[in-house]
Amino acid sequence: MIKEILVYPHPILRQKSKDVESFDSELHTLLDDMNETMMYRGGVGLAAVQIGVLLNVLIINIPIDDETNLENRDGLQLKENLIEAINPIITHKDGTQVFNEGCLSIPGIYEEIARAQHIIVEYFDRFGNQKTLETEDFMAVAWQHEIEHLTGHVFIENLSFMKRKKFEKEWKRELKEKSKKASRL
Repeated sequence: MIKEILVYPHPILRQKSKDVESFDSELHTLLDDMNETMMYRGGVGLAAVQIGVLLNVLIINIPIDDETNLENRDGLQLKENLIEAINPIITHKDGTQVFNEGCLSIPGIYEEIARAQHIIVEYFDRFGNQKTLETEDFMAVAWQHEIEHLTGHVFIENLSFMKRKKFEKEWKRELKEKSKKASRL
């Protein structure tokens, strides 16, 4: 089921998520709903907190763009590439990269954010099996972005003071405009 994505500055986005203790059908439904929501909204990652569920659950599905395979030339997100991570923890970070990030909770905004280039993350899958993943580049960015959501933070908090102030001013103006348009309908 497609869920509503909370939009910044919704107060739930500021809350820290709690560890999952039961790997049951309720968790499986949450993961399925998150995937359906992420795909519908055109995202590459989604944390449960973004749909109002304060559990340490995230999903990532990086689009592939395989020039040699005509079926996958449009950056398709294949179900077999979906990562479902429960209670994820980054155990190692090194290097630095800057990436132009966006967020489903801050639609239409993209900013250059510095993150670790290479990470190792430990997590559980939907059945409670422990996993370890070593990754870098865009996949490392996606992991760091989504794990940050689970701690009650959004990517714009990584901006410099001046860029953050500019963003806040423009975002408030944009939300006010959207509110005016909605009230006229």
